[in-house]
Amino acid sequence: MPQLPTENRKDTPRQPASGRGLVSGRGLGRDAVVAAICGFVVVLMVGASYAAVPFYNWFCRATGFNGTTQVATAAPSSAPLARKIAVRFDSNVAPGLPWKFEPERTEIEVRIGEVVTVFYHVTNQSARTTTGQAAYNVAPLTVGSYFEKINCFCFTEQTMGPGEKRDMPVVFYVDPSIVTDSDNEGLNSITLSYTFYPLRDPAPKPLAASEPDRRKGNL
Repeated sequence: MPQLPTENRKDTPRQPASGRGLVSGRGLGRDAVVAAICGFVVVLMVGASYAAVPFYNWFCRATGFNGTTQVATAAPSSAPLARKIAVRFDSNVAPGLPWKFEPERTEIEVRIGEVVTVFYHVTNQSARTTTGQAAYNVAPLTVGSYFEKINCFCFTEQTMGPGEKRDMPVVFYVDPSIVTDSDNEGLNSITLSYTFYPLRDPAPKPLAASEPDRRKGNL
């Protein structure tokens, strides 16, 4: 009996379709990898945005960048130099804070390395309790890394009752190493500037263990 041609036989195995299924699977895998990478980048950017502010503050304090002063824990170990420098004091109040804020003196002359205490006078001129917080810098900006503050009211919430008056001290010295810095050669004056900003929602103060928490009301 004659045999049927190969192409007409029913039991002839079919060839698989061109690798469209395989290519499609690979495409889906590639898309998943791209999506994962994009998600990781988004998470990284969000984390970087939260870390940017504390990192910037640390950088400014460490380098004196943008006129940020340094924080000292004690007076310099060496004696003050004979060279003197004028330190000027500036005060500002941002809109929305009804305070009068001014230095006791607008300018003093100090020896480099000498520890000095000056006071700023603050008065709440409103008939209600208000809260503010001060920011600061020094000029020229190259002096920031040499202006050492031992005590200061900046970056601390200050809550004042109606008509309350308060004297706020600043204890500082100018680091003697400034005389070896060529960027500050010939410098004869420094300006320390403060600005008080209003705080709408000050942080709640912790209650003493024996004090009832009236904020929760009667339970």
